[in-house]
Amino acid sequence: MQAVAIPPPRTGFEGIPRNWDNKHSKVIARVDPGAFYITSHDEYIFTRLGSCVTACIWDPLLGIGGLNHFLLPERELHEDWHQLTSYSSRYGNLAMEQLINGILTSGGQRHRLKAKIFGGAQMTKTSVLNVGQSNIEFVKNYLALEAIPIETEDLGGPWPRKVLFHPNSGKVLLKRMSPERIAQMMTEEKVYLKGIVTEQEDNQVELFD
Repeated sequence: MQAVAIPPPRTGFEGIPRNWDNKHSKVIARVDPGAFYITSHDEYIFTRLGSCVTACIWDPLLGIGGLNHFLLPERELHEDWHQLTSYSSRYGNLAMEQLINGILTSGGQRHRLKAKIFGGAQMTKTSVLNVGQSNIEFVKNYLALEAIPIETEDLGGPWPRKVLFHPNSGKVLLKRMSPERIAQMMTEEKVYLKGIVTEQEDNQVELFD
């Protein structure tokens, strides 16, 4: 069987894992927490979500778009709630700005952009702060301020999710995973969240230029 030639990613996304998938007969790029990916190739972008939210944004005329994967820090990970709120605002804004500005820089037009949003599961019923709901409210408010219409959403609930996004067409394949997967997702997210707070405390610098 002849090997399938995988076109190179756009400059700046060389670190995103991309592999040929026989089931879908396309390249699939995997986006992990804290990352984003933009493409105009005929390929899928994959991510897996717990409390995290992903915004799939694309220009339907050019068929270029991408998705991000972000999670706002929880209050329990930092004593200073006001400082943590500042972290959350800066981090969430950065995740959205990187994706939108990257699409515009690649030729997309702001007035044509559309969005589909997913994730924000409530991972535990005993949590005082529902970080999934915080992520949902943030992404909805951000897109409203940017006047980017939300075409489809699947948010909240107890289910982790898998998302496959095809920017050329705007098509999304969504799978709700079993709630039993929540324990595994919670462990992964806590490690990631602590990394966000620790990195920002160590650096003590603004995230924006």
